[in-house]
Amino acid sequence: MLPRRAQLARARAVATSALREYPMPPGRLTFLTHGENTTFRLDCDDGRFLVRVHRPLRHGRSLDPHVAIGSELTWLRAIASGADVGVPEPIETRDGSLTATGAGGDWTRVCSVLRWVEGRIIEDFTHPVHFARLGRAMATLHHQADTWTPLPGFARLTWDHEAFFGDVMVYGTLRASECWELLPRALAERFDAVRDRLGPVMANDADVGLIHADLHLGNVVHHDRTISLIDFDDSGTGPRVYDLAVALWERRDEPEYPMLRDALLTAYRKVRPIDTTHLDDYIAARQVAFDLWYTGTAQVDPAFADRLDVVHRWSADMLDLLEAAPPSLVTTP
Repeated sequence: MLPRRAQLARARAVATSALREYPMPPGRLTFLTHGENTTFRLDCDDGRFLVRVHRPLRHGRSLDPHVAIGSELTWLRAIASGADVGVPEPIETRDGSLTATGAGGDWTRVCSVLRWVEGRIIEDFTHPVHFARLGRAMATLHHQADTWTPLPGFARLTWDHEAFFGDVMVYGTLRASECWELLPRALAERFDAVRDRLGPVMANDADVGLIHADLHLGNVVHHDRTISLIDFDDSGTGPRVYDLAVALWERRDEPEYPMLRDALLTAYRKVRPIDTTHLDDYIAARQVAFDLWYTGTAQVDPAFADRLDVVHRWSADMLDLLEAAPPSLVTTP
Protein backbone atom coordinates (compact mmCIF):
# COMPACT_ATOMS: atom_id res chain seq x y z
CA MET A 1 0.00 0.00 0.00
CA LEU A 2 1.46 3.35 -1.04
CA PRO A 3 1.64 5.63 2.05
CA ARG A 4 -1.12 8.23 2.19
CA ARG A 5 1.34 11.13 2.02
CA ALA A 6 2.84 9.71 -1.18
CA GLN A 7 -0.65 9.23 -2.67
CA LEU A 8 -1.54 12.85 -1.96
CA ALA A 9 1.72 14.09 -3.44
CA ARG A 10 1.05 12.20 -6.65
CA ALA A 11 -2.55 13.45 -6.78
CA ARG A 12 -1.40 17.05 -6.37
CA ALA A 13 1.14 16.61 -9.17
CA VAL A 14 -1.58 15.13 -11.38
CA ALA A 15 -3.94 18.04 -10.65
CA THR A 16 -1.22 20.61 -11.33
CA SER A 17 -0.39 18.89 -14.61
CA ALA A 18 -4.04 18.74 -15.75
CA LEU A 19 -4.71 22.39 -14.85
CA ARG A 20 -2.29 23.46 -17.58
CA GLU A 21 -5.01 22.41 -20.04
CA TYR A 22 -7.54 24.88 -18.58
CA PRO A 23 -7.87 28.62 -19.21
CA MET A 24 -7.66 29.71 -15.57
CA PRO A 25 -4.44 31.39 -14.40
CA PRO A 26 -2.26 29.66 -11.80
CA GLY A 27 -3.42 29.94 -8.21
CA ARG A 28 -3.36 28.30 -4.80
CA LEU A 29 -4.28 24.60 -4.77
CA THR A 30 -5.73 23.47 -1.42
CA PHE A 31 -6.25 19.78 -0.61
CA LEU A 32 -9.83 18.83 0.31
CA THR A 33 -10.52 15.07 0.30
CA HIS A 34 -8.88 11.78 -0.58
CA GLY A 35 -11.32 8.90 -0.82
CA GLU A 36 -13.21 7.85 -3.92
CA ASN A 37 -11.51 10.67 -5.83
CA THR A 38 -8.95 13.20 -4.67
CA THR A 39 -10.19 16.79 -4.70
CA PHE A 40 -8.59 20.20 -4.41
CA ARG A 41 -9.86 23.77 -4.30
CA LEU A 42 -8.22 26.17 -6.74
CA ASP A 43 -8.23 29.86 -5.79
CA CYS A 44 -7.05 32.12 -8.60
CA ASP A 45 -7.80 35.49 -10.21
CA ASP A 46 -10.69 33.94 -12.17
CA GLY A 47 -12.43 32.75 -9.01
CA ARG A 48 -12.70 29.52 -7.05
CA PHE A 49 -12.90 26.05 -8.58
CA LEU A 50 -13.14 22.38 -7.57
CA VAL A 51 -10.46 20.17 -9.15
CA ARG A 52 -11.19 16.43 -9.19
CA VAL A 53 -8.55 13.74 -9.73
CA HIS A 54 -10.59 10.68 -10.64
CA ARG A 55 -9.72 7.17 -9.47
CA PRO A 56 -9.08 4.66 -12.27
CA LEU A 57 -12.00 2.30 -12.96
CA ARG A 58 -14.19 4.51 -10.78
CA HIS A 59 -17.22 3.83 -12.97
CA GLY A 60 -16.77 0.10 -13.36
CA ARG A 61 -14.63 -2.00 -15.65
CA SER A 62 -16.50 -1.35 -18.90
CA LEU A 63 -16.78 2.47 -19.17
CA ASP A 64 -14.16 4.78 -20.67
CA PRO A 65 -13.51 7.34 -17.88
CA HIS A 66 -13.36 10.32 -20.27
CA VAL A 67 -16.77 9.32 -21.68
CA ALA A 68 -18.30 8.57 -18.27
CA ILE A 69 -17.11 11.80 -16.65
CA GLY A 70 -17.94 13.84 -19.74
CA SER A 71 -21.45 12.40 -19.63
CA GLU A 72 -21.83 13.34 -15.97
CA LEU A 73 -20.85 16.93 -16.78
CA THR A 74 -23.15 16.99 -19.82
CA TRP A 75 -26.04 16.08 -17.54
CA LEU A 76 -25.06 18.88 -15.15
CA ARG A 77 -25.31 21.36 -18.02
CA ALA A 78 -28.73 20.03 -18.98
CA ILE A 79 -29.95 20.30 -15.38
CA ALA A 80 -28.70 23.87 -15.10
CA SER A 81 -30.48 24.91 -18.29
CA GLY A 82 -33.72 22.98 -17.81
CA ALA A 83 -34.51 22.56 -14.10
CA ASP A 84 -35.00 24.80 -11.09
CA VAL A 85 -32.22 23.25 -9.04
CA GLY A 86 -28.66 24.43 -8.51
CA VAL A 87 -25.74 22.27 -9.68
CA PRO A 88 -22.03 22.95 -10.27
CA GLU A 89 -20.89 24.48 -13.57
CA PRO A 90 -18.42 22.33 -15.55
CA ILE A 91 -15.33 24.12 -16.90
CA GLU A 92 -13.96 23.25 -20.34
CA THR A 93 -10.30 22.92 -21.26
CA ARG A 94 -8.83 25.31 -23.80
CA ASP A 95 -9.69 22.88 -26.58
CA GLY A 96 -13.32 22.51 -25.46
CA SER A 97 -13.06 19.17 -23.65
CA LEU A 98 -14.82 18.47 -20.35
CA THR A 99 -11.94 16.34 -19.06
CA ALA A 100 -8.14 16.45 -19.08
CA THR A 101 -5.40 13.92 -18.37
CA GLY A 102 -2.79 14.73 -15.74
CA ALA A 103 0.43 12.93 -14.83
CA GLY A 104 2.44 12.89 -11.62
CA GLY A 105 5.19 10.41 -10.79
CA ASP A 106 3.92 7.01 -11.92
CA TRP A 107 0.27 8.13 -11.86
CA THR A 108 -1.81 9.14 -14.88
CA ARG A 109 -5.37 10.16 -14.09
CA VAL A 110 -8.43 11.73 -15.68
CA CYS A 111 -9.28 15.10 -14.13
CA SER A 112 -12.20 17.52 -14.30
CA VAL A 113 -12.88 21.03 -13.03
CA LEU A 114 -16.11 22.58 -11.72
CA ARG A 115 -16.86 26.12 -10.62
CA TRP A 116 -17.01 26.25 -6.82
CA VAL A 117 -20.49 26.24 -5.27
CA GLU A 118 -20.68 28.79 -2.46
CA GLY A 119 -22.61 27.99 0.70
CA ARG A 120 -22.43 25.53 3.54
CA ILE A 121 -23.10 21.85 4.04
CA ILE A 122 -25.43 20.97 6.93
CA GLU A 123 -25.14 17.35 8.03
CA ASP A 124 -25.39 17.64 11.81
CA PHE A 125 -28.32 19.07 13.76
CA THR A 126 -30.57 18.81 10.73
CA HIS A 127 -34.22 19.82 10.78
CA PRO A 128 -37.13 18.43 8.71
CA VAL A 129 -36.95 21.57 6.57
CA HIS A 130 -33.57 20.43 5.25
CA PHE A 131 -35.05 17.10 4.18
CA ALA A 132 -38.05 18.86 2.67
CA ARG A 133 -35.77 21.03 0.54
CA LEU A 134 -33.82 17.95 -0.50
CA GLY A 135 -36.99 16.03 -1.36
CA ARG A 136 -38.24 18.82 -3.58
CA ALA A 137 -34.87 19.18 -5.33
CA MET A 138 -34.51 15.43 -5.78
CA ALA A 139 -37.93 15.12 -7.39
CA THR A 140 -37.13 18.09 -9.65
CA LEU A 141 -33.93 16.33 -10.68
CA HIS A 142 -35.80 13.12 -11.50
CA HIS A 143 -38.43 15.05 -13.44
CA GLN A 144 -35.73 16.76 -15.50
CA ALA A 145 -34.24 13.36 -16.33
CA ASP A 146 -37.69 12.05 -17.32
CA THR A 147 -38.03 14.81 -19.90
CA TRP A 148 -34.43 14.98 -21.19
CA THR A 149 -32.99 12.87 -23.99
CA PRO A 150 -29.18 12.59 -23.89
CA LEU A 151 -27.27 12.75 -27.16
CA PRO A 152 -25.72 9.58 -28.61
CA GLY A 153 -22.54 8.64 -26.80
CA PHE A 154 -23.86 9.47 -23.34
CA ALA A 155 -22.73 6.68 -20.98
CA ARG A 156 -23.10 6.36 -17.24
CA LEU A 157 -23.12 3.41 -14.88
CA THR A 158 -26.32 1.37 -14.71
CA TRP A 159 -27.24 0.82 -11.08
CA ASP A 160 -28.92 -2.54 -11.57
CA HIS A 161 -28.76 -5.70 -9.47
CA GLU A 162 -25.45 -6.73 -11.02
CA ALA A 163 -23.85 -3.36 -10.21
CA PHE A 164 -24.89 -3.61 -6.57
CA PHE A 165 -24.24 -7.27 -5.95
CA GLY A 166 -22.21 -8.65 -8.86
CA ASP A 167 -18.72 -7.99 -10.21
CA VAL A 168 -19.25 -4.76 -12.17
CA MET A 169 -17.57 -2.35 -9.77
CA VAL A 170 -13.96 -1.83 -8.74
CA TYR A 171 -13.43 -0.59 -5.19
CA GLY A 172 -9.96 0.75 -4.47
CA THR A 173 -8.03 -1.54 -6.79
CA LEU A 174 -10.14 -4.66 -6.16
CA ARG A 175 -12.99 -6.08 -8.18
CA ALA A 176 -16.23 -6.28 -6.26
CA SER A 177 -15.98 -10.07 -6.07
CA GLU A 178 -12.64 -9.74 -4.30
CA CYS A 179 -14.20 -7.36 -1.77
CA TRP A 180 -16.92 -9.91 -1.03
CA GLU A 181 -14.19 -12.44 -0.24
CA LEU A 182 -12.66 -10.09 2.34
CA LEU A 183 -15.89 -9.69 4.34
CA PRO A 184 -16.32 -11.50 7.65
CA ARG A 185 -18.14 -14.74 6.86
CA ALA A 186 -21.23 -14.01 8.95
CA LEU A 187 -21.62 -10.57 7.40
CA ALA A 188 -21.15 -11.93 3.87
CA GLU A 189 -23.98 -14.39 4.49
CA ARG A 190 -26.26 -11.56 5.55
CA PHE A 191 -25.28 -9.56 2.46
CA ASP A 192 -26.12 -12.63 0.38
CA ALA A 193 -29.63 -12.54 1.85
CA VAL A 194 -30.01 -8.85 0.90
CA ARG A 195 -28.83 -9.69 -2.62
CA ASP A 196 -31.41 -12.46 -2.94
CA ARG A 197 -34.21 -10.28 -1.55
CA LEU A 198 -33.41 -7.39 -3.91
CA GLY A 199 -33.44 -9.56 -7.03
CA PRO A 200 -37.22 -9.59 -7.61
CA VAL A 201 -37.63 -6.13 -6.06
CA MET A 202 -35.31 -4.50 -8.59
CA ALA A 203 -36.59 -6.60 -11.49
CA ASN A 204 -40.13 -5.32 -10.86
CA ASP A 205 -39.22 -1.67 -10.16
CA ALA A 206 -40.60 0.35 -13.08
CA ASP A 207 -39.51 3.79 -11.84
CA VAL A 208 -35.99 3.72 -13.26
CA GLY A 209 -34.02 6.56 -14.83
CA LEU A 210 -31.08 8.86 -14.22
CA ILE A 211 -30.35 9.27 -10.51
CA HIS A 212 -27.72 11.03 -8.44
CA ALA A 213 -27.01 7.81 -6.48
CA ASP A 214 -25.24 9.58 -3.58
CA LEU A 215 -27.73 12.30 -2.64
CA HIS A 216 -27.35 12.62 1.12
CA LEU A 217 -27.16 15.95 2.94
CA GLY A 218 -23.37 15.89 2.69
CA ASN A 219 -23.83 16.55 -1.02
CA VAL A 220 -26.23 19.46 -0.58
CA VAL A 221 -24.92 23.03 -0.35
CA HIS A 222 -27.19 25.54 1.42
CA HIS A 223 -27.06 29.22 0.53
CA ASP A 224 -29.69 31.50 2.05
CA ARG A 225 -32.90 29.53 1.47
CA THR A 226 -31.80 27.73 -1.68
CA ILE A 227 -29.81 24.55 -2.16
CA SER A 228 -27.47 23.19 -4.79
CA LEU A 229 -26.79 19.51 -5.40
CA ILE A 230 -23.14 18.52 -5.79
CA ASP A 231 -20.96 15.44 -6.38
CA PHE A 232 -22.69 13.66 -9.26
CA ASP A 233 -19.75 11.25 -9.52
CA ASP A 234 -21.96 8.20 -8.79
CA SER A 235 -24.80 9.31 -11.06
CA GLY A 236 -26.25 6.81 -13.49
CA THR A 237 -29.40 4.95 -14.42
CA GLY A 238 -31.13 3.26 -11.51
CA PRO A 239 -34.22 3.01 -9.30
CA ARG A 240 -35.49 6.43 -8.26
CA VAL A 241 -36.33 5.19 -4.77
CA TYR A 242 -32.61 4.46 -4.27
CA ASP A 243 -31.96 8.21 -4.17
CA LEU A 244 -34.50 8.47 -1.35
CA ALA A 245 -32.87 5.54 0.44
CA VAL A 246 -29.44 7.19 0.28
CA ALA A 247 -30.84 10.44 1.69
CA LEU A 248 -32.32 8.60 4.69
CA TRP A 249 -29.83 5.77 5.16
CA GLU A 250 -27.55 7.29 7.80
CA ARG A 251 -30.57 8.54 9.78
CA ARG A 252 -32.40 5.20 9.75
CA ASP A 253 -31.34 4.35 13.32
CA GLU A 254 -32.15 7.76 14.83
CA PRO A 255 -35.30 8.57 16.86
CA GLU A 256 -36.10 11.45 14.47
CA TYR A 257 -36.12 9.16 11.45
CA PRO A 258 -39.93 8.99 10.92
CA MET A 259 -40.20 12.79 10.99
CA LEU A 260 -37.26 13.27 8.59
CA ARG A 261 -38.55 10.54 6.27
CA ASP A 262 -42.01 12.06 6.11
CA ALA A 263 -40.61 15.53 5.39
CA LEU A 264 -38.51 14.16 2.52
CA LEU A 265 -41.30 12.10 0.97
CA THR A 266 -44.03 14.71 1.36
CA ALA A 267 -41.93 17.34 -0.42
CA TYR A 268 -40.87 14.88 -3.12
CA ARG A 269 -44.46 13.88 -3.87
CA LYS A 270 -45.49 17.48 -4.42
CA VAL A 271 -43.38 17.29 -7.61
CA ARG A 272 -43.76 13.67 -8.78
CA PRO A 273 -45.21 10.43 -7.38
CA ILE A 274 -43.05 7.60 -6.10
CA ASP A 275 -43.72 4.19 -4.54
CA THR A 276 -41.62 3.62 -1.41
CA THR A 277 -42.92 0.17 -0.48
CA HIS A 278 -39.36 -1.19 -0.66
CA LEU A 279 -37.57 1.81 0.83
CA ASP A 280 -35.96 -0.27 3.59
CA ASP A 281 -34.81 -2.86 1.06
CA TYR A 282 -32.97 -0.15 -0.86
CA ILE A 283 -31.49 1.18 2.38
CA ALA A 284 -30.13 -2.34 2.92
CA ALA A 285 -28.71 -2.29 -0.61
CA ARG A 286 -26.99 1.00 0.19
CA GLN A 287 -25.46 -0.51 3.31
CA VAL A 288 -24.08 -3.43 1.32
CA ALA A 289 -22.68 -1.13 -1.37
CA PHE A 290 -21.10 1.15 1.22
CA ASP A 291 -19.45 -1.72 3.07
CA LEU A 292 -18.03 -3.23 -0.13
CA TRP A 293 -16.70 0.18 -1.20
CA TYR A 294 -15.18 0.76 2.23
CA THR A 295 -13.62 -2.70 2.25
CA GLY A 296 -11.94 -2.14 -1.11
CA THR A 297 -10.81 1.38 -0.27
CA ALA A 298 -9.33 0.13 3.02
CA GLN A 299 -6.84 -1.92 1.02
CA VAL A 300 -5.28 1.23 -0.45
CA ASP A 301 -5.95 3.91 2.18
CA PRO A 302 -4.67 3.46 5.75
CA ALA A 303 -7.29 5.86 7.13
CA PHE A 304 -10.04 3.54 5.89
CA ALA A 305 -8.23 0.41 7.07
CA ASP A 306 -8.19 1.73 10.64
CA ARG A 307 -12.00 1.86 10.74
CA LEU A 308 -12.92 -1.19 8.70
CA ASP A 309 -14.03 -3.31 11.67
CA VAL A 310 -16.21 -0.45 12.89
CA VAL A 311 -17.94 -0.26 9.50
CA HIS A 312 -18.54 -4.02 9.47
CA ARG A 313 -20.18 -3.83 12.90
CA TRP A 314 -22.32 -0.90 11.79
CA SER A 315 -23.50 -2.89 8.75
CA ALA A 316 -24.57 -5.78 10.96
CA ASP A 317 -26.40 -3.41 13.32
CA MET A 318 -28.14 -1.69 10.42
CA LEU A 319 -29.35 -4.98 8.97
CA ASP A 320 -30.61 -5.97 12.43
CA LEU A 321 -32.63 -2.76 12.56
CA LEU A 322 -34.05 -3.11 9.07
CA GLU A 323 -35.03 -6.75 9.52
CA ALA A 324 -36.81 -5.98 12.80
CA ALA A 325 -38.68 -2.95 11.48
CA PRO A 326 -42.42 -3.13 10.68
CA PRO A 327 -43.49 -2.28 7.13
CA SER A 328 -43.26 1.43 6.33
CA LEU A 329 -46.38 3.46 6.92
CA VAL A 330 -45.50 5.72 4.00
CA THR A 331 -45.50 3.67 0.82
CA THR A 332 -47.48 4.32 -2.31
CA PRO A 333 -47.71 7.62 -4.25
